[in-house]
Amino acid sequence: MTTQTEAPMLEVRDLQMHFQIGGGILDRLKLDSKGLRLERPVVHAVNGVSFSIKRGEIMALVGESGCGKSTVAKTIARIYKPTQGEVLVEGEDIANHGFAEMLPIRSKMQMIFQDPYASLNPRQKVRDIVAEPLLEQTRGAAERREVPARIEKLLARVGLNAEHAGRYPHQFSGGQRQRIGIARALSVTPGLIVADEPVSALDVSIQAQILNLMKDLRDEFGLSYLFISHDLSVVHHIADWVGVMYLGFMVENAPRDVLFARPRHPYTRALLSAAPSIKAKRDKEEIQLKGEVPSALDLPSGCCFRTRCPFAWERCARERPQLQDAGEGHSVACHLIDEPERDSQ
Repeated sequence: MTTQTEAPMLEVRDLQMHFQIGGGILDRLKLDSKGLRLERPVVHAVNGVSFSIKRGEIMALVGESGCGKSTVAKTIARIYKPTQGEVLVEGEDIANHGFAEMLPIRSKMQMIFQDPYASLNPRQKVRDIVAEPLLEQTRGAAERREVPARIEKLLARVGLNAEHAGRYPHQFSGGQRQRIGIARALSVTPGLIVADEPVSALDVSIQAQILNLMKDLRDEFGLSYLFISHDLSVVHHIADWVGVMYLGFMVENAPRDVLFARPRHPYTRALLSAAPSIKAKRDKEEIQLKGEVPSALDLPSGCCFRTRCPFAWERCARERPQLQDAGEGHSVACHLIDEPERDSQ
């Protein structure tokens, strides 16, 4: 049980991740009222995202492709160094940690990647893939002698056997390769696993097996997950909390059942209404979004969703909405919260 004084497993505060891109001189020339100038384009991939995950909790980030959810995952895992903000793992801010400082953090936080083939070294056997992070964290000779036995137990726990330890990744199916990735992540007994679209490349029947395995491991080891996905049915199955992202911003954050039953942000409503359903009739009218997602090189003023929102009005262009409490643990970044008569339309 998490106590009030216990720090969250993961806490993210005002996380920003911007990428400067190159290009030719002509592409970088800008002409405005101040004259001709040379500008270096910046991709605003993540723009002030904040959330926390308690021990044993699963939080999902959802949104369209390009919304920044995978960039959030990779920045938290320190594949990228954040442009700004704090990333606290068990209360320790790792945003500016160097390689040596991150080594002990790796025993607390591991990552499962989207592609279960590209994320595994094709020249290593399974036993070496799973053992590599464990050996990095093990210094004593006695502990190192126990590594082979621990690898065998890990493989058994994720549904593989001792015979598989001597094979190469190309000799396995996609689902089996993802099980290897899970075993590798578990090898250092982390408290937090960042899972970036871990089942999107798998068949539906295999997806269910991997999701159930991840939930069982959560219950057995008390793991916390940051789960990245664009599939709302998968999120509904596995998540405790759901954060919705659009163009690098968190626009809604709520407990899973609250968000699926009573979405407040127009973008969330549109995502849920567009999700495939086996029901003959939908409970709510489908919301059709028009236009394209704006470029992260040039964010719109005010609310970034206003260019596609069917409820947008003047305030949306002037003022960028901030996440505010909507009750029941529900946070929404939308001006409709302050305008009940518009929200009811």
